[in-house]
Amino acid sequence: MATSASTNFELDVSDYIEEAYERCGLETRTGYDLKSAKRSLNLMLVEWANRGLNQWTIAQRTQTVTASDGEYSLGADVIDILSLTVLRDSTYYSVERISRDSYLSIPNKEQTGRTTQFFLDRQLTPNLKIWPLPENSTDVLYYDALTRMDDADSYTNTLEIPFRFYPCLAAGLAYYIAIKKAPDRIQLLKAAYEEEFERAMSEDRDRSSFNVSPQLRFYNIV
Repeated sequence: MATSASTNFELDVSDYIEEAYERCGLETRTGYDLKSAKRSLNLMLVEWANRGLNQWTIAQRTQTVTASDGEYSLGADVIDILSLTVLRDSTYYSVERISRDSYLSIPNKEQTGRTTQFFLDRQLTPNLKIWPLPENSTDVLYYDALTRMDDADSYTNTLEIPFRFYPCLAAGLAYYIAIKKAPDRIQLLKAAYEEEFERAMSEDRDRSSFNVSPQLRFYNIV
């Protein structure tokens, strides 16, 4: 039996829009239809981030510290920090995440020492607050950042998502378009979207537990 020997199937933004419109029983007829659909697609990607469906965008980053400075601005693409360690004298030490209330309750925020706690102030530009304040400028923070997915900018662009999420994206976009264009299909397409969403979430969670594992150089964390 002959097979294709190909595993590079991929859809670009225009393909997803066409598929979604077909599920709504419609066709794209104007440039505004495309513009509106692309806007819906970007809004849906934000929804995915809010629902935690972007685990493939985890990036390991570093932050050098400055003595007595306990606040550091991170990249605007950072949604959350999943884990953080501090490197000192070739040894990695775990840093505990605390809540805003716990951070505000620290009586002496000017205390210096090896950092043991952090709070992520999730503003438009995320602000990392650490305590105690670094007592040197040689410690380095290593953190696993959950970052934003790339926007759907151009119709010919592909999206940076694993292939197993393709059905979820197509179903979700069809539902979003139905809200505006095909109200008689909203319930049907919403049900299909939620089914695909749950299947995608289950694929990520059940088959590969969502435990962020540091790279091998972290083996000597204290």
